[in-house]
Amino acid sequence: MDTMTGGAGIDTGPGRAAETTDATTNGRRLTAEARRRQLFEVALGLFAEHGYAATTMDDIAEQAGVTKPLVYQHFESKRALYLELMDVFSTALVSDIVKATADAEGPRQQVERGFAAYFDLMVGNQSAFRLLYGRDAPDDPELGAALARVEDAMAQAIDPLIDAGLEPEHRLLLAHAVVGMAEAVSRHWLQARRLEVPNGSERKEADGLAIRLADFAWGGLRQVHRI
Repeated sequence: MDTMTGGAGIDTGPGRAAETTDATTNGRRLTAEARRRQLFEVALGLFAEHGYAATTMDDIAEQAGVTKPLVYQHFESKRALYLELMDVFSTALVSDIVKATADAEGPRQQVERGFAAYFDLMVGNQSAFRLLYGRDAPDDPELGAALARVEDAMAQAIDPLIDAGLEPEHRLLLAHAVVGMAEAVSRHWLQARRLEVPNGSERKEADGLAIRLADFAWGGLRQVHRI
């Protein structure tokens, strides 16, 4: 199972006070931090599979094997849980892109490494990407704004990599265009595999996607000039 708190090394935030009710799994008491991580993973899977509207706090509690009041000890509402998932994922995605491009030998390699980081996170955390780009994403202004913040954060990370003597506004516009390309490809990839059983080839596919999209993006960026 892909998780946001696993392969991507995403920090779920500081733990809370020790739990006093329903805090055992298989007879073993979980720490507050471990329980919070578990609830994140359970909620992520349910949101990705059933959509935000169809998932309830009761569903999350039942899947996690705890009572609903315990879930509320960690998250004040379903909305707060969803928004935190979005923020945590955004931070991890931007961090991975920045790290991947930091020691690139040149602009072309930066482009490819940035896409590679993005698609590597996608195949390892498919539930998180379905949360962002699935057809069941909530039609809600506040939750939509959370997705926009994810897109803005990625564009801000890509902006410094576009070094073509452009005005800041022009450069940021191109950064958003690159983000849009990656999002469109991720939506297509996830939709095509919605009913398929993972076969272990996803990592190789991620590398292929990165190379193809980097070729396309770099071909366009090389032709960019000041207007």
